[in-house]
Amino acid sequence: MKKLSLALTLALAASPALAEEEAFFTLRSTEFVVTIAFLVFIGVLLKFKVPSMIGGLLDKRAQGIKADLEAAKALHEEAKVLLQSYEKKHKEVQDQADQIVEGAKREAHAAADQAKVDLQASIARRLQAAQDQIASAEAAAVREVRDRAVTVAVAAASDLITKQMSAADKGKLIDAAIQDVEAKLH
Repeated sequence: MKKLSLALTLALAASPALAEEEAFFTLRSTEFVVTIAFLVFIGVLLKFKVPSMIGGLLDKRAQGIKADLEAAKALHEEAKVLLQSYEKKHKEVQDQADQIVEGAKREAHAAADQAKVDLQASIARRLQAAQDQIASAEAAAVREVRDRAVTVAVAAASDLITKQMSAADKGKLIDAAIQDVEAKLH
């Protein structure tokens, strides 16, 4: 009640109507009625402890906000840890990918080098086969030329002998050949 009377005194002291005291304290004065209504409203608020209820609600809301902030901080920390974990995994995966690419490059170079060696060996084999075929063809040609020369020489010798030999010489040659064959067979 002391608070109410103090508030009433302050309200009346600050009022411009103090100069005309008689006119201010009547119910016809709107300023007086508004002042009384305001003081009654403040009194009702104080009687039902509305300021403490509002303070309690504000404290409760502040605690809720504080709890939300703490939960947000915890989530933020958890997100940081999760982000670091994902960044670490990303780095590991990137390293593995780099190693796979490097291994593939090495294998490709090795395969290319092996292909070069195989190609050179294949070329050498084919070159050797071609040289062997050429040598064989040369040998066959030489044999054919020799055989042809022998055939021509035998034919020429036969013609020459037949022209120069008499019948008696031919008989002697046949007898000599028969004896030679008999000696070799027995």
